[in-house]
Amino acid sequence: MKVVVIGGTGLIGSKLVARLREQGHEAVPAAPGTGVDTLTGEGLAEVLRGAPVVVDVSNSPSFEDGPVMEFFRTSTANLLKAAADAGVTHVVALSVVGTDRLQESGYFRAKQAQEDLVKDSGLPCSIVRATQFFEFAKGIVAAATEGDTVRLPAARIRPVGSDDVAAAVARTAVGAPVDGVVEVAGPEVFGLDELARTVLAGTDDPRTVVTDPRARYFGAGLAETTLLPGPGAQLAEARFADWLAQQA
Repeated sequence: MKVVVIGGTGLIGSKLVARLREQGHEAVPAAPGTGVDTLTGEGLAEVLRGAPVVVDVSNSPSFEDGPVMEFFRTSTANLLKAAADAGVTHVVALSVVGTDRLQESGYFRAKQAQEDLVKDSGLPCSIVRATQFFEFAKGIVAAATEGDTVRLPAARIRPVGSDDVAAAVARTAVGAPVDGVVEVAGPEVFGLDELARTVLAGTDDPRTVVTDPRARYFGAGLAETTLLPGPGAQLAEARFADWLAQQA
């Protein structure tokens, strides 16, 4: 089966393409570097020809409120029009657990707009929401750093490895459209503050973590369970400490 992967040269996309090819599918990476630009529509009609499935794992080059909204609205609208014209029968989009609860953040407002466009398109679809990747843990710490202090709330999170996210997206892509949301998360629950301390300890980083219930998460306030998936989530097996040790 031909599966076009928008953002197929990125972190998740490259893993997804490799996994689908291992399973015997014709996985085609689509990105500006391969001649496909969802912002302009360039190359979309050609790459989607003969593909029953398209998966969007692309991300905005800017996380500023205006540009990120423009990116997801424009690229998603162009992709959906091209998919409809090409007769695509399953659209899969990768999103983030808690997106609908993080609407104080411009980035998550944009992700919600993307989800809504896909769900309202009339095309058979599946939304895969993942918790934050192991690979983004350092980014969470960096965003919460002021001087030598990291301020984060104790809100709970289940970080997940990018390999496991790619596996979940692959399963969804080759399955029947769910016309709804699939959630994937890691096996362990951390407080955000605890996760930050684990990252710093594992990298011999001298910064200090302060537990601050008022600290923001990429511009949004958090309740204890904002970042947790629902009870029906697919739980991966890879553990954060093992991954962190491998990076060191």
